[in-house]
Amino acid sequence: MSDRYCVIGNPIAHSRSPAIHAAFALDTGQSITYERCLAPLDGFDATVRRLIAEGYRGANVTVPFKLDAARLATRLAPRAAAAGAVNTLLFADGEIVGDNTDGPGLVADIVRNAGVVLQGKRILLLGAGGAARGALLPLLDAGPREIVIANRTVATAEKLLHDFGAHAARLSVNGFADVAGSFDVVVNATSASLAADLPPVPAHVFTRATLALDMMYGNQPTVFMDFAASHGATVRDGLGMLVEQAAEAFALWRGVRPATAGLLASMRQPRP
Repeated sequence: MSDRYCVIGNPIAHSRSPAIHAAFALDTGQSITYERCLAPLDGFDATVRRLIAEGYRGANVTVPFKLDAARLATRLAPRAAAAGAVNTLLFADGEIVGDNTDGPGLVADIVRNAGVVLQGKRILLLGAGGAARGALLPLLDAGPREIVIANRTVATAEKLLHDFGAHAARLSVNGFADVAGSFDVVVNATSASLAADLPPVPAHVFTRATLALDMMYGNQPTVFMDFAASHGATVRDGLGMLVEQAAEAFALWRGVRPATAGLLASMRQPRP
């Protein structure tokens, strides 16, 4: 029988993860099944324990359960511990191992797919919530010269700075209005795009040499992407990050990292 995996969320019907992992399995010759799993808002723990009892080997976790997954895990990978959130679970040897592949997926998309080297660069990270927290350690590991964290509530960003204090020499925080200078890379890790809103980032952060990436994706460019493009930046949505984080999760489960370029290109084709 094929090994069983799923993605847990609420809502979950919109998830593209089953199609992504089916393509990965075909590409790598792995025998797996991968499904959507709708968990009650108050029933994440029970859902995971049911999946384990039914023989599932692992699961991805999406909104709103990433913090629940971190609490439930019996062991956390270092990047998941740093993020305080889990998007990938591995069930093995009686353990529930929690990892976070969102940040590595973001970095892989920027470096591999967008072709932007992060070593020595100046990065602006918009937002200080779970998405920003998950991205921070992988971004730091890529060797940038500086990461500025900008957030509406500066105290929240300062908490992030405190939690990543070992990297303080390369980190600083600001309110949106106080961000100075331009940046090589600007990452929108706020939830503003979900409401077709724009984080109040000053236009001077963008130049023609800037890559502006929104973690959100959809059929049309986000408001943030349109704003950044209007000020000269090259823009990118979060679809590549979605595919790359899935490839990282697949590699954790199966020991082989699937190729992503062909799948990402096909997913970017307009739907009929």
